[in-house]
Amino acid sequence: MNASLLLGLGDTPQTLDARYANRHGLIAGATGTGKTISLQVMAEGFSAIGVPVLAVDIKGDLSGIAKLSAGGPKLEARAQRTGMASYQPAACPVVFWDVFGQRGHPLRATVSDLGPLLLARLLELSEVQASLLTLAFRYADDQGLLLLDLKDLRALLNHLSANAKSLGAEYGLISPASVAAIQRALLGLESAGGDHFFGEPALDLSDLLRTDLSGRGLVHLLAADKLFLQPQLYGAVLLWLLSELYEQLPEQGDADKPRLVLFLDEAHLLFKDASRVLIDKVEQVVRLIRSKGVGVYFVTQNPLDLPESVLAQLGNRVQHALRAFTPRDQKAVRAAAETFRANPGVDVATAITELGVGEALVSTLGGEGVPSPVQRTLMRPPQSSIGALGDAERQAVLDRSPVRGRYEQAVDRESAYERLTARAQQATSPAAPAPAADDDWQRQVEDAFGRGSKPAPTTVPRKPARRGDSVAEAAVKSAVRGLSGTLGREIGKQLLRGLLGSLKR
Repeated sequence: MNASLLLGLGDTPQTLDARYANRHGLIAGATGTGKTISLQVMAEGFSAIGVPVLAVDIKGDLSGIAKLSAGGPKLEARAQRTGMASYQPAACPVVFWDVFGQRGHPLRATVSDLGPLLLARLLELSEVQASLLTLAFRYADDQGLLLLDLKDLRALLNHLSANAKSLGAEYGLISPASVAAIQRALLGLESAGGDHFFGEPALDLSDLLRTDLSGRGLVHLLAADKLFLQPQLYGAVLLWLLSELYEQLPEQGDADKPRLVLFLDEAHLLFKDASRVLIDKVEQVVRLIRSKGVGVYFVTQNPLDLPESVLAQLGNRVQHALRAFTPRDQKAVRAAAETFRANPGVDVATAITELGVGEALVSTLGGEGVPSPVQRTLMRPPQSSIGALGDAERQAVLDRSPVRGRYEQAVDRESAYERLTARAQQATSPAAPAPAADDDWQRQVEDAFGRGSKPAPTTVPRKPARRGDSVAEAAVKSAVRGLSGTLGREIGKQLLRGLLGSLKR
């Protein structure tokens, strides 16, 4: 028998067939119309059939899923009106995560995990700066340098800037101005708390795919109350999760139920100021991740917040009320109405503006993957507590978490920073003077034959110092030298004349 999730009651009970849950979905509606409750209902249903869930908890309201509902006549009456056989309070096994490590287990990834494309978006880099970042990652791969945290990336950029001339022939122009701009962006990211996200131990995806001892899927809640205030970081975290799941999970094909379901709240932040290349990447991942057994459900206020290429991939839809006060709102109503399979008994465009809290227009994939006709549906109440847990209750859940102790302590192993720092120190340290060749030869001879005994040096007798001449003696010697010079010159002339005369004859 195929598993299904009861969503509520329209003309007929509205269910979600688990076989088609990996065809993705949309939960949309204005603020206060019941989107969070619908998300909670669906997460409960997936957990009950053994499917793990990862949901972004923007305001903390979803944390109540870890606690039994208090029940009461109002909830019981709602349950009866929505087709539930009976109302039985139940809690789900929950694991809390937090990028900043304050309200859950630290959620980390390495710089290499994000890659240059997502990191460039996170840092809001220009096209030239993004290409330089891609160059840096290529150099790190060629040199076997691990990029784990932000200091690794900063050290790599400093190394490239310092060796720009020598590396330019192989890797292209390395502009110091672009390096400086990336460094400033990294400092801004670090001051905003982004350094908490980068590092080890990184998230092991197998921890997201676990069930409890009774076979219920774990519900992983990512606390995003602070993360939401950093839109670029928030979008990068969600895109990284999608990319990692797509790259690491094996193909599953058609199955009775998905391997994992993601609920991405405030999904418009994924695409805000995103480049065409990035949107194409998200579209590709959403389209192909289905075969990995992963269902992605986007939660947003307005369907127009999502690109049409992504919206077209969403087969299961829960549309809460939209307000049509502005031209853009009216366009959103028309766009939402056109995405549903028509039902002669429902004027979709009118109904969207008239829905009450807890009501929705529902269309899901049924037999053979065909969308069901849209129905105006009263959503069932959750069996877990509505609202946020207190701090003590949250801590109690953390204390009994199945991954407790695995991620709390950060690890800083040898990576690009340590290797490049050691290389720079080695290059700047003075080299030891090499021994002279003669000394080296003499040492080798002495090592081979021993020093032996050296003969005592022979003393050469020194000549006695010459006595200085007197004035008279110096005059006589000078006269003699002059006379000798004169006589020598005259004799030389006579000899020369005689020789020349004989030659003439």
